[in-house]
Amino acid sequence: MLELIKAGGWPMIPLLLLTVAALAIVVERFWSLRRERVLPPGLGNEVRDWVARGNALDPAHIDSLRATSPLGALLAAELDVRHRDREIIRERVEDVGRHLVHRMERFLNSLGTIAAAGPLLGLFGTVVGMIQLFLGILDHGIGDATQLAGGIGKALVCTATGMIVAIPALAFHRYFRGRIASYIVDMEHEAMQLQDVLDATAHANARQAN
Repeated sequence: MLELIKAGGWPMIPLLLLTVAALAIVVERFWSLRRERVLPPGLGNEVRDWVARGNALDPAHIDSLRATSPLGALLAAELDVRHRDREIIRERVEDVGRHLVHRMERFLNSLGTIAAAGPLLGLFGTVVGMIQLFLGILDHGIGDATQLAGGIGKALVCTATGMIVAIPALAFHRYFRGRIASYIVDMEHEAMQLQDVLDATAHANARQAN
């Protein structure tokens, strides 16, 4: 492995840095986007039961819910405006949802950039290696064809490395985007269920008042 890195020359340095950065982003996103961290099991049911029982939703309780998880933040935003019109509630949920998506997509643009830049850096390293090879031929002649083939092979090391970096980075970028999209669908479903409970509670309170 070390011989291949040496064969690629100095263009291997940025490729190795991209590899480390991509690995760090993938590990961090796997940790941050765990389902139990984003959508804690039973949280939606707990909030709906709390609202259905008519318990007082004081600001401290809502702030505590907001701090639990992205799902908690979305439901807390809905509860903040629970006494407003349904359209206003929907707009608040959509607005908070956009902010949550932005937070969950943290570092994914960087991962996509690595996936795009890896092959280009690899190609750049190969071009540099080929230039050096042909400059050597210009100065010393072709010499042994075996050495020439070996020189070309060394130059192609950068291209192969760039692909090795880019392909997993692209795959994980698409995977995390899909996971986030799945989470958003589930969070919207939880918000809709909470809205139904809020509507039922409001109607029940209105009947009691009459």
